[in-house]
This record gives sequence, structure tokens and C-alpha cells, in this order.
Amino acid sequence: MSLDAFAPSKAFTLGVELELQIVNRHDYDLAPGAADLLRLTTRRKLAADVKPEITSSMIELSTGICQGHHDVIHQLLEVRDALVEDAARLNLRLCGGGTHAFQDWSHRRIFDTPRFRQVSELYGYLSKQFTVFGQHVHIGCSGPDEALWLLHAMSRFVPHVIALSASSPFVQGTDTGFQSARLNSVFAFPLSGRAPFALTWREFGVYFDKMRRTGVVESMKDFYWDIRPKPEFGTIEVRVMDTPLTVERAAAIAAYLQCVARWLLLEKPFQPVEDDYLAYTYNRFQACRFGLDGIVVDPLTAEHRPLRDLIAQTLDVIQPHAIELGAQAGLAQLHEALTAPHGSDAVWLRSAQAHEQFLPEVVRQQCLRFEGG
Repeated sequence: MSLDAFAPSKAFTLGVELELQIVNRHDYDLAPGAADLLRLTTRRKLAADVKPEITSSMIELSTGICQGHHDVIHQLLEVRDALVEDAARLNLRLCGGGTHAFQDWSHRRIFDTPRFRQVSELYGYLSKQFTVFGQHVHIGCSGPDEALWLLHAMSRFVPHVIALSASSPFVQGTDTGFQSARLNSVFAFPLSGRAPFALTWREFGVYFDKMRRTGVVESMKDFYWDIRPKPEFGTIEVRVMDTPLTVERAAAIAAYLQCVARWLLLEKPFQPVEDDYLAYTYNRFQACRFGLDGIVVDPLTAEHRPLRDLIAQTLDVIQPHAIELGAQAGLAQLHEALTAPHGSDAVWLRSAQAHEQFLPEVVRQQCLRFEGG
């Protein structure tokens, strides 16, 4: 099997995937309700799609091809309302957040599909520990070389969207000290991290063929990179975000990535180089650990700057592209998040726990937020 041809795609179109927590209404622990929920939801005619994820206490929704923020928020609200209604019929609730605050990974069940069984056999207990919840954003690219250029140019902005989406401070009932602890689970997989530096599809195909010959991978699905090309869709897929607590925040982050992509490709403010990755792991750690208060390093100038300031600066730079794409409402939400006391979902979760002193009540409030309450 060789690398798939890169499918035709309209530049800067969007697709958004959200992995959601399924919880019971008794103690707000995770509940294995995916199969029952899918049976109800697949009867509906929705623009978005709903699919199982690796364990039965998760469900994934994905939009269709969207032109911009307005399409994304419309589809996310429609599918959210449908899922919330169907979950209620099953005495279940749904919420966002990158991790469930107190679930025990050993209680999870692998959802019964051939691929999930294969992943479970390969990765063992890591598969159940992968009951974490992320947002993925696909960005349409006009060709494969453009996609790889954008993938590597976008790497500088990975800490931005980690910080903007961070919503996983609690793991196994413990405050981890991280804003996004979810990514620590992802990093455990051997094919995670950054993509190899290749700026042409031909060069990337050589790398893929070498990996395939080793027997380590069979398709692009076997790579858990922070950003990966998706040739069958004609997109790159940004995969580092926690699932935010609201679909509004998820749509705003997708709009941010769309505007950054348009700015990068149309204005070419810099040329991606291998040295962009000198501080990549450190910067990603800063965003996971400290969120918007992280301090990141410019690998070329060695300048250290607060993430909060860099995001604010980027929001100003991409404003003309936001106007062209109709993304102003989404970016305005992110502007507000930079200055609001509980602008970060992780900060909100910690504040709720400090007030309630009871993590099941925090999860109940997460459900209220996801539902729009």
C-alpha cells in the first residue's frame, strides 16, 4: 500500500471533530453508552456525523465541510442539541473537557470494532488510558505541497491552540498542575509528536514508504502527530486541542486556525525550516503546563514571550483575514478569553472545584455548560 494521492480540496475550508464524554446522571462518572446513543442519533438527518471512539464512554462528532465560522457553529449547535436530547432519553449526559476528572481508566471498555481491537492488542493498557477527549480541526489545502508547507508553518502556533483549548487539569481525581494534562496521554504513543520535516509530497512519500516497509505503519491513521496530512480529505489535521467545554469555544478555535492558515499561505510571513522545531517540545510543554501563562521561545531569535501576548498579537495580525472569512465573532470570543478571569476552561474547572470541593458536581456543571446552560 503506497501513500494515498492528495484529494482535491478548496483552500481554507474547515472540518471540526469533537470527542465528548458520556456520563451517567447518578454520580457523573463515565458511562459505556456509546452504542445506545449511536442507535438513536443515526436515525436523525444531521449535517454533522456521529461515530464511536476507542472506548464506549466516548463519542465523536464531526462536521461536514464548512466554509467558515458560521457554518461550523451552526453544525455544532445542531448536532449538540440532538445528542443532548438523545442522551437524556438514555438517562445520560454529555460534556466537553480534555479529561474526565475522576474516572478510573481500568473500568473502560474498548468499543468493538476491528480497528479498535487492533489498537488495543498493540498498545495494551494505553488504549484504555486513551479515554481522553480532543478537538481536531481540518483545513483544506489546494495541493499536497501547499499542505506540507502549511503543516510546518502552523507548528509555531501549536502552543497557541493548546492554551486556548486547555480543559484537562484533573486526572484520576487529582489536580495534575497542568492546564492540559490530556496531551501527556497522547505523548505515550510511539508515533506521536511532530511530523518529519518534508516540504514536498514526493519527499513525504519516500518517508512514508520507508515506514510502511518496516511494518510499523499501514496508513496515515497510524501516526498520532500533532499535525498530520489527511490526503483522502485534501487537508491538514491539527490534533493538539482539548475538547473545550462549549461548542462556541471549539468553533472560535477552528476560526482562529483558519485565519492563521490564510495569513500564512497568502502573506508568507516566514519560510518554515527544520530549526523551527528546536524549541517545539519545550513550547508545547509550556502551553500544556501553564496554558495562557506559558512562556514560549522563538527558536530563531531566542526571545522568550508570554503566550497570552503572542496570541493577542496574532489576533491583531489576522484581523483582515477574519473579515474576509467572516470569523470576527469567533475571534472576539478569544480576545475576551485572554483577559477574562475565567477565560481559560482549565481555570474555570479549578475554580468550580475550589468552590464545590466535589468533582462529580464539577462534572455536572460541565454538562450544563456543554448543553448551553
